Amino acid sequence: MKRPTCYFFLSALLFTAISFTNAFSQSSAPAADLDYQTAAVLYMQKAAEYRALAHQAFNIARLRLDEDFQKKNLRKLSRSERKRPRAIIVDIDETVLDNSPSQANGIKTGRSFNTTDWYAWGEMRKAKAIPGAVDFLNYAISKGVKVFYISNRDEVQKQATIDNLLKVGFKEVSGENVLLRQTDASGRHISAKGPRRDWILRGHRIVMLIGDNLDDFSDVFERKTVGDRFAETDKAIAEWGRKWIVLPNAMYGTWENAIYDYKAATMPEQEKAAKRASALELP
Repeated sequence: MKRPTCYFFLSALLFTAISFTNAFSQSSAPAADLDYQTAAVLYMQKAAEYRALAHQAFNIARLRLDEDFQKKNLRKLSRSERKRPRAIIVDIDETVLDNSPSQANGIKTGRSFNTTDWYAWGEMRKAKAIPGAVDFLNYAISKGVKVFYISNRDEVQKQATIDNLLKVGFKEVSGENVLLRQTDASGRHISAKGPRRDWILRGHRIVMLIGDNLDDFSDVFERKTVGDRFAETDKAIAEWGRKWIVLPNAMYGTWENAIYDYKAATMPEQEKAAKRASALELP
């Protein structure tokens, strides 16, 4: 056999072996048992109680915004605060956009969260608005309030995210006010939202923050244990329902990652199940 032909034959043989190995490993990989998420997804999709909670959150937000415009409350502010334009900061996922179909698809296919599926869902631009979100945010805009969307979606999802928000009826959405997760010089994701909130604060007076995750409100909640998250929540009791408005999300979130000691990205599903079981409080 001539040398070039031999090299070609060996390369082809190696490529075939690698392809077969990859295909076998993918087909033999056990599907993740995500059935524990089913009730949470069904609650979001089928429970009128969930819709009531969402409407309740945005009704409270509207009351608080109207209060901010009252003269008696404006007098409590410093002169510099009164001069700055008002801003409202909202999270996106499960705060103003409903991604439960993506979560449901993961349950059906046995695929844990992964960026490939997540990006594909975003590109579809099919997320519906959370009940009450469009009416409230467009009302705020009509009052001259600037709305900023701070999300830990990745920058590559930006255009699809803007398109989806506009599609469901949110007004004045652009690259200027949709602030997604960035990366540092080493390529590491910067998930903390504090720096983005601080950037908004330099030019605006933040009158309200709305989210489904404690990290949407303050960095004091970042990477805390379950017990510490409880303690920090109780310390901020005066903020809930006033400046901070929370939407319910039992499907996923930092609350679950705290149970896994913030190792969800690398922890096997079987170990996660054991962690969840051991976290249950029994009689």
